[in-house]
Amino acid sequence: MLLQTTIAGSLPKPGWLAEPKKLWAPWLLEGDLLEEGKRDAMRLLLADQEAAGIDIVTDGEQTRRHFVTTFIESLKGVDFEHRRTVRIRNRYDADVPVVVGPVGRGKPVFVEDLRFLRGQTKRPIKLSLPGPMTMVDTLYDNHYRNREKLAREFAAILNQEASELERAGADVIQFDEPAFNVYMDEVAAWGIAALEAAAAGLKCKTAVHICYGYGIKANIDWKKTLGSEWRQYESTFPLLARSKIAQVSLECASSHVPLELLALLKGKDVLVGAIDVANDTVEKPEQVAATIRSAMRFVPPERLYPCTNCGMVPLAREVALGKLKALAAGAALVRREVGL
Repeated sequence: MLLQTTIAGSLPKPGWLAEPKKLWAPWLLEGDLLEEGKRDAMRLLLADQEAAGIDIVTDGEQTRRHFVTTFIESLKGVDFEHRRTVRIRNRYDADVPVVVGPVGRGKPVFVEDLRFLRGQTKRPIKLSLPGPMTMVDTLYDNHYRNREKLAREFAAILNQEASELERAGADVIQFDEPAFNVYMDEVAAWGIAALEAAAAGLKCKTAVHICYGYGIKANIDWKKTLGSEWRQYESTFPLLARSKIAQVSLECASSHVPLELLALLKGKDVLVGAIDVANDTVEKPEQVAATIRSAMRFVPPERLYPCTNCGMVPLAREVALGKLKALAAGAALVRREVGL
């Protein structure tokens, strides 16, 4: 089936697991109850996706407090006790962990989560990992003191994790790189190479997600400074078109991205963001269909995957579920129109 739907990242956690509508929300359970709660949340959010009609499902990042730092917490060489304040994505300040020695991966991070999810569904599964550049941008580096060198180290660690996720049953592995919309010179100099190193040797589908961020105030304020056309993708898409990454996930709904930029991704699968995650309004299926139709002017339908703009963890659960249903219904409308 063409025009298969999927999501870019997170889904809201149940209120009994973590405080709703909040990034980095602390867990409300502890010990064995927390582990049981995470599994229950994965089952629940999987059922929500399947009931809504999402074709390529995810874990909804139910076992993570944050899409980057949860992975980093499992690594050696990073101090979470003595944090430093840094500017994230040149947008907002955050207290972040510090790299104090050689980074390394002692054990798999999300592999058991993937195995659990694989046992719960027959649908294709996508699992997200933070990209190397975005990991670098979410830390204070007091050891390597070189962004490229640290990114290369992270790429090797990510490749270990991704290889084990593939063996555990992942159909798609996505690397989240919102930093690719900010540090254009670094993307060209070493960002693409680090991303390819993270995905080296994988036989499953590989994807990179590049968005304009969660629907939080810092990101919304930043978008207001970008003018009437958001052309950040213009510099990264040609580089990605020449890369070995199979899929590119991007933000289109309610954005000022000129859709003709999608033509720069010729030969790649395009996960077109047709759901705005920066507001509580649930789209009508016709709105989703309109975004898909617009994207089809530049991307053939066999390479188009309707998706969300970004993760939805800051939204209320009922809003996110409504948006999932709208995404599936909008894709079905277009599918019927073109006889797919």
